[in-house]
Amino acid sequence: MAIGKRLNKAREGIDREKLYPLADAIKMVKERAKAKFDETIEVAINLGVDPRHADQMVRGVVTLPNGTGRTLRVGVFARGAKADEAKAAGADVVGAEDLVEKVQNGAIDFDRCIATPDMMPLVGRLGKVLGPRGLMPNPKIGTVTMDVTGAVKGAKGGSVEFRVEKAGILQAGVGKASFSEEKLVENIKALADAVAKAKPAGSKGTYIQRVAVSSTMGPGVKVEPGTILG
Repeated sequence: MAIGKRLNKAREGIDREKLYPLADAIKMVKERAKAKFDETIEVAINLGVDPRHADQMVRGVVTLPNGTGRTLRVGVFARGAKADEAKAAGADVVGAEDLVEKVQNGAIDFDRCIATPDMMPLVGRLGKVLGPRGLMPNPKIGTVTMDVTGAVKGAKGGSVEFRVEKAGILQAGVGKASFSEEKLVENIKALADAVAKAKPAGSKGTYIQRVAVSSTMGPGVKVEPGTILG
């Protein structure tokens, strides 16, 4: 009941039907992020795609200019020199067959998973474990790569994976409530630019249809789509 009252109070002053310029929306969301922890600022984008069709899938990775405010644990499947490279770059968990066995036994001590191409026959066995968690390495988003250093530093430095869901909605965390309005605006624009560049050939009509921003515990604020680009 208390949560309901708090949310209703937070909604005061927000016109549920109005589309706000991005900067104004961010200001309103920050003002209402009153939880006892540093809330994540999230953006939801409705895209004019049907991801059930392969030619309308939207996914990718973007490095946010101001980071995410979150410390990711990075796991790397690699051997030999590439394993050493991963450790030097700051990976939290590095291994080959031993790491595959740990994951199969339920020990997943990472939030982002990277693999060198030669490890994929092994990692492929973990599809049923990593896939549902969104952790399966994929060359399209740069997590199957020989550039282990770049991938690890990117994950540690604020890179965000994005993928459109069944209903055509794409959601991503773009920072924390403690970030300045300017930094959050920059991060959202970087994400929107990456999403725009990932527009699939099969998408017809308006691509970015609706946008909303919110904090973890706060209400959503609708954004004028044109203000998130550029």
